[in-house]
Amino acid sequence: MRNFDLPGRSRVIAENGMAATSHPLATAVALSILKEGGNAVDAAIAAAGVLSVVEPHMTGIGGDCFVILAEPDGSVHGLNGSGRAPAAADAALYREKGLTAVPFTGALPVTVPGAVDAMEKLARRFGTMGLDRLFAAAIDYAENGYAVHDRVARDWAGYAEGLDADPGAARHLLAGGKVPLAGTRYRSPGLAAALRMIAEKGSRGFYEGALAAEIAKTVRDAGGTMTEADLAAVSADWVTPISTHYKGYDMLEIPPNGQGIVALVILNILAELGADKLPADSAERYHMEIEAARLAYSVRDHMVADPAHMTVTPEQILSKDYAKALAASIDPEKRNDEIVLPDLPNSDTIYLSVVDRDRRAVSFIYSIYGPFGSKLVTPQSGIVLQNRGACFTLQEGHPNELKGGKRPMHTIIPAMAMKNGKAAISFGVMGGAYQPMGHVHVLSNIADYGMDAQEAIDHPRAFWDADGTIACETGIGTGVRAELEARGHRVAPAASPWGGSQMVQIDYENGFLIGASDPRKDGHAAGW
Repeated sequence: MRNFDLPGRSRVIAENGMAATSHPLATAVALSILKEGGNAVDAAIAAAGVLSVVEPHMTGIGGDCFVILAEPDGSVHGLNGSGRAPAAADAALYREKGLTAVPFTGALPVTVPGAVDAMEKLARRFGTMGLDRLFAAAIDYAENGYAVHDRVARDWAGYAEGLDADPGAARHLLAGGKVPLAGTRYRSPGLAAALRMIAEKGSRGFYEGALAAEIAKTVRDAGGTMTEADLAAVSADWVTPISTHYKGYDMLEIPPNGQGIVALVILNILAELGADKLPADSAERYHMEIEAARLAYSVRDHMVADPAHMTVTPEQILSKDYAKALAASIDPEKRNDEIVLPDLPNSDTIYLSVVDRDRRAVSFIYSIYGPFGSKLVTPQSGIVLQNRGACFTLQEGHPNELKGGKRPMHTIIPAMAMKNGKAAISFGVMGGAYQPMGHVHVLSNIADYGMDAQEAIDHPRAFWDADGTIACETGIGTGVRAELEARGHRVAPAASPWGGSQMVQIDYENGFLIGASDPRKDGHAAGW
């Protein structure tokens, strides 16, 4: 339980339904759907629709999503809603242009958005309401306006550079040529019309017809290769989650092309090292997590890609023998300088979790990757197009080499921890490359140290910056930082908080749901 002498949040406890999102308006809409009789799937899609509008720098219908759904009977389903590179995209052509990496903005990193098809598939198979009902609140906020919340305003101002260079971005994201201030009303009428088209015609209203034509033309006019045929071919895929067992929990992740497997590798390494015996706030614990993560991320950067192009299987990567081999290279007293990690650009994401009265749990993550994605926006409909192609490599022969029709290695990952065959913790941690490390740190806080949901999320985080420096949040004291430096880490204060998290736990013994939301974002958890 938290110290009530200090600022903070308490966990939220309710019985009939719980939602935790990164924005208060999205949480409120999710609860309204649950109270109306919708289930967790309906509520999650409705909340995601609102987030498409009120957090435009983080997410939108021009992006991708992934979902883990646990049914009340314990059956689990994964949904890969990530899009593919345009058919004509080719790393060789990029190399001929003199490029050594896929650009982070503009037309070249734009991949086909997969989220809309995924939401429709999810609603049709497991929901009880149509997209016309589920997108109603999002359409209303886009058309009539919403209040720009504090963290959104901070991020909008920080990421605005380059928006004025694209006509669509300037028109839809800079009202009057300016970044909106916190507390002001913001409208997105073009996006409202696009959402209404989807609500009326379903996903085909997005992937075919006027919207698809506008998306393809916007990309081609900016120098890309996307066609209407690329959009028409989109199909989200049902997948079987992968897992590892850790301290009584079966931790589930979506299989590659996502990086969820990295979190499972870290947990396997920590289990081999007996890291759970280290004090929660100690330099020893942070060091071991960092070193295990650096190894696991190296595995990701060499092996994880579109599964059709990987040279090893998830089963091989998650084997106990492999975990032992990786753990053997960790020195509890010293940083391993032989681990070299490539730089992944910073990115932005929303994550939400909803559990209903039947204990159906939805873990849902949804993103346009970079801040305002590619910073390329359709001029009429105001759709921010993702830059997920920046996650491809141009290295010839690499499993994750850019190729037409291929899915990139993906950073966004939902999580679900099962116990005794049923969903116990539905959670996620936003923050681009940080996400696997965040999954591990938050789960460890609960499984190893007995923290409650809110304490587990609040606990201070550390991760490396682009140059390898360990950036520590304010809550990590000077003594711990000094001890990390003594182990060979370069340490500095974090310029910004690491990610953001949402969580819903299911307490079967007492019959309640427990929600928590990260104070690093604007959102909150609420139940009824």
